[in-house]
Amino acid sequence: MQALYQLSYSPLRCAARLVSLTPGALAATQRTLRGPPGNLQIDCPTTARGRDRGRVASAVVTLTATAQTRLRGVPWAAAAACLLSFAGFWVAQRAAHVNLLDLSVYRAEAETVLAGGDLYAMRATSANLPTTYPPFAALLFTPLTLVGVPEMQVLAALGNLLLLVALAHLSLRLVRSGPPGRGGRVAALAARPGAALLLAAVVVWCEPVWQTFRYGQINLLITVAVLWDLTRREGSRWAGVGIGLATAVKLTPGLFVAFLVLAGVARARGGGRAEWWNPWLRQAVRATGAFLVVTVASHLVLPYDSRRFWTEMIFETSRVGRTEETANQSLSGVVARLLHTTDPGVWWIAAAVPVAVLGLAVAVRAALRGDRPVAVVACATTGLLVSPISWSHHWVWCVPMLVLLAVRARPVWAVAAALVFASNALWWVPHAPAPVRLELHQTPGQMLLSALYTLLGTGLLAALAARRRGRRPGGANGPHADAGSPRSVGSVPHAVPGGPQAVAKE
Repeated sequence: MQALYQLSYSPLRCAARLVSLTPGALAATQRTLRGPPGNLQIDCPTTARGRDRGRVASAVVTLTATAQTRLRGVPWAAAAACLLSFAGFWVAQRAAHVNLLDLSVYRAEAETVLAGGDLYAMRATSANLPTTYPPFAALLFTPLTLVGVPEMQVLAALGNLLLLVALAHLSLRLVRSGPPGRGGRVAALAARPGAALLLAAVVVWCEPVWQTFRYGQINLLITVAVLWDLTRREGSRWAGVGIGLATAVKLTPGLFVAFLVLAGVARARGGGRAEWWNPWLRQAVRATGAFLVVTVASHLVLPYDSRRFWTEMIFETSRVGRTEETANQSLSGVVARLLHTTDPGVWWIAAAVPVAVLGLAVAVRAALRGDRPVAVVACATTGLLVSPISWSHHWVWCVPMLVLLAVRARPVWAVAAALVFASNALWWVPHAPAPVRLELHQTPGQMLLSALYTLLGTGLLAALAARRRGRRPGGANGPHADAGSPRSVGSVPHAVPGGPQAVAKE
């Protein structure tokens, strides 16, 4: 009460005195005044003017107390480390003379659309790059034309840095939503404030992230949209929209829709008629609806380009790039380099189909067991492996993958995976832009280096499959144990499913 006696009867002086109190005295005074947390009610003169000034004083004190609390909660050390790492990364990219070729292609697509030109006849930059995305992507890129090229490049780089922090945050949230793993200390660190900033400060130096910034790619945006969907609370009305929009921009996220359908059907079969409209199926329907809405809208705006893409361009995978290039870290690229051919054909199908079946089976089984992190990472890895072209910068999914390994796997495996993504080892082999085809003449050792991401992804799926098979179906992590669990969160609902290239790549 002594602090109260020291207050003047003037409302403004009351505010000044309270603002000058130490945090401890301020809290004690707040408790004495019996106000709700963060709201100090001061009894000052009861005239109309006095009451008005009292309200102002109360608002000032409330804002000050809130600001003090929030400032004390800011992880300043993590923020400083992140800013320092990002600054060093920015300097390194400038020193490497990054060209942001893909960003230039996106701008050219937008300019073509605004000028009424033929979107899929367009060629951009000195590399003569074509449009490879659906028409909706070109419409999405139109804001890039509102500023000059230098301003666009700076804004794109800053936007990607923010998206990287968001990806780190969502990756940590994804892994925290699953069952505990081996890395108790790592899991505890991941739950601390500022963990996302520290993670972003480290993974910004991984090769997939470096290449994404180098070309001005949209991989981080696509990945964040998908993870935003898969980490939302159960029953969210927006769960599925992110995946649908990401698929309308770049078709490969559509595999997550297939995963949700399979997981939803599997859950329905085990839960009876009441489960036939379960949250997983609802999320898949929302994703499909969002995709159809923007795709149809794009057709209404760009009828010729839409018709041409969905009837012709979608089947011309050669427009994306050469299959045998070192940058192609999918099964098709590895098979092409292994067979010294530009068209792996049926051999790629023979490798991709079993991997697709295995990966989706692992993802669905993990979903039914309530292990959302494994389900999401397994599905993402499967998509990267079976896609005809998965450039190294598409592997920004390495961020949630590395977080999962750090928490669940033995430290040696997590460190080994981190070294693969940070070492740039796949560029230690001879490679060159078209028309030179050095990748068709690789030695066995060079083939091994140029297949590192693919081998890591395949090994991860195999390890997850073996681990799942080793658990008892009726155990603590079995589907029956999770069937009625309220612990699940996110948009994968209920028991949650869980060296530079010479030419830019779409």
